[in-house]
Amino acid sequence: MVAIVQKTLSFEEFLNWDDQSGRSFELVNGVVMPISEPTAKDEDVVDGLCCLLVEHCQSLNLPYVPRQSKQVRLNAASGESESSRKADIVVFAKEEWVRMRQTSASAAAYIPPPFAIEVVSTNWRDDYRIKLNEYENLGILEYWIVDYAGLGGVQYIGSPKQPTVTVNRLIDGEYLGQRYQGEAAIISPTFPQLVLTIAQIVAMTEI
Repeated sequence: MVAIVQKTLSFEEFLNWDDQSGRSFELVNGVVMPISEPTAKDEDVVDGLCCLLVEHCQSLNLPYVPRQSKQVRLNAASGESESSRKADIVVFAKEEWVRMRQTSASAAAYIPPPFAIEVVSTNWRDDYRIKLNEYENLGILEYWIVDYAGLGGVQYIGSPKQPTVTVNRLIDGEYLGQRYQGEAAIISPTFPQLVLTIAQIVAMTEI
């Protein structure tokens, strides 16, 4: 990655920054860095999952607001500049979303959201290793790694490789992961009434 802006930015400054290119960026130790754009299939899965979660929350009047492609402010160690991740799906607590609606600030996860989803692409190591550690350290209660194409290493999805969803649940400050494949019903602590399988997620790419 190549830095776009040499000046160190805060998270709020980064959210208000725009190079007019339309590209996607994250903040790495205060430095703006470009990130890869999703494939069409990746977008289909993100769109499909987000719509499903929105409908689920609305139908059951749940206190959550799912949104796509939102910046998540990460924890910064003492003396370090701020960093962020642009998560594929962030599920905000409804009260936090209402708070943001009452301000002119950019919509982003300023505080740890209860739930996040990353859809795996060719840089799968980021989702299974780096982001998992970052989200665990941040305290996100539930983190899904949606590997609809079976791209991850065998240590994460088994052999032979196949489409997999890993649900990471925060227990005593550490993620405990549960792997789901095929027609197995995905169990979500945040959404216990959600009915979903990895096969249904794969089908989102076949429209």
